[in-house]
Amino acid sequence: MDLGTTGSTLVGPDHRSTSVLLDQLAAGVAVRRRSEVEEFQNLIAWADANVVTDPEGAATIRDSYVDTGIPIAGPGAPLVSEFALSELCATLERSLDSGRGYVGKVIETGWRLPGIRDAVYAGKVPVWKALQVAELTRTLSAEAAAFVDRHLAFALTGCTWAQVERLVTEAINRFDPDTAEERRQDAADRRHCTIDLNGGHDGVVDQWSVLDTADALDLEQAIARRAEELRLSGCDESLDVRRSIALGEIARGDLALDLEIVDTTTGEITRVVKGRKVELFVHLTDAALAGVGNVGRLGNTTNPVLAEQIRTWCASEGTQVIVRPVIDLAEHLPVDSYEIPDRHRLQVTLRDHTCRAPWCNRKAERCDLDHAVPHADGGPTCPRNLVPLCRRHHRAKTFHAWTYDILSPGVYLWTSLNGRQFLVTASGTRSLSPPGHPDHRHPETDEPPWADPGFPHPNDHEPVVADPPPPATAPPLALC
Repeated sequence: MDLGTTGSTLVGPDHRSTSVLLDQLAAGVAVRRRSEVEEFQNLIAWADANVVTDPEGAATIRDSYVDTGIPIAGPGAPLVSEFALSELCATLERSLDSGRGYVGKVIETGWRLPGIRDAVYAGKVPVWKALQVAELTRTLSAEAAAFVDRHLAFALTGCTWAQVERLVTEAINRFDPDTAEERRQDAADRRHCTIDLNGGHDGVVDQWSVLDTADALDLEQAIARRAEELRLSGCDESLDVRRSIALGEIARGDLALDLEIVDTTTGEITRVVKGRKVELFVHLTDAALAGVGNVGRLGNTTNPVLAEQIRTWCASEGTQVIVRPVIDLAEHLPVDSYEIPDRHRLQVTLRDHTCRAPWCNRKAERCDLDHAVPHADGGPTCPRNLVPLCRRHHRAKTFHAWTYDILSPGVYLWTSLNGRQFLVTASGTRSLSPPGHPDHRHPETDEPPWADPGFPHPNDHEPVVADPPPPATAPPLALC
């Protein structure tokens, strides 16, 4: 299939090829990132040169016109001069409020997140992403900030914002349990279900709510089931409209009974839609079960959750607790068929949490599983030959716009149509030098990206079946 995007295509008035344009764009990205890192380093040096010991003269956070008295960076970071900061903000061409927040996040990263700071210096983490993390950690204790830094420094490039927020929540739960429990109680007190009966002038009204997670999953399951029943019954409205109708029908009826779909011409029952149980998948360590740890994880949403909340769910009337066995991510049990067994799909999604294409963060549960070596060419149906790819990247690989090699389980080397290469690991995506471009090769004094620990050289990979096994994952606890 000719996609019409080969590297020899000439475009623009100066007749540059697509490959040359991509090289020049990549060079521009590198220049911009170097400039951002240089400014980041200079700001840290500026802060080190303008430290004050008297809190009266230190720069603090302002809320509108009110001085909160809170330093612009968290506990343990240096206090910097308020007067020196005003000069710096003018130099940066920023307002005082904008500059105060920006410099505060740089100082937070420089002193309280040293692992992320060093990753920025090395060009592994973009400055903007490091500053986003600093925005969340400023109010944390020194121990909690160090926990976040330790877990993100090597993986931040590939983390989504939701993953970062979950880690910060876990840090609060672990190192400030009193605050965590207070936050949980406050969140529970904010639960509500509001129907704006006074706002409907066209026959519809707004409804919004804040629910307990378990209740929300129950409601989602019930609405999804009833919306599907409406479709099977002949309703041709959109899914959103069917879901709104379903909510009203749930309010008027009982979803406990099975729905029988009847053929209107013969009167025969053609299909029975069964009721479903909602499962909460929670992960707990042996320490948490023994009352030592206080943090678990809810598999349905991947959010950290307090052990006390799990105890509350387990104690609910009618709850059935199922302890499932540990899933061994290193297990290698190929099958002869092309179809992928559920146990293989679960094993792959636990190993690779997202689409394994460069920079893609679509959840693995929503992805296709691609046979790295096609089944028609003798590729086995087993976890070591299965890779989660979202539908768009799966099509790109199938039609040869992209290719990839498995270097080891969870480590993939991608090559684009124009020869650009990207290394995808659990830590994220790294852009490598395109082959065949000597001016883009790493000099002998500069190690390439795969020279870091944990990043194998792309030419040193072994056959898929010879890779060392990864560790097993913790067993989930299912609540029905």
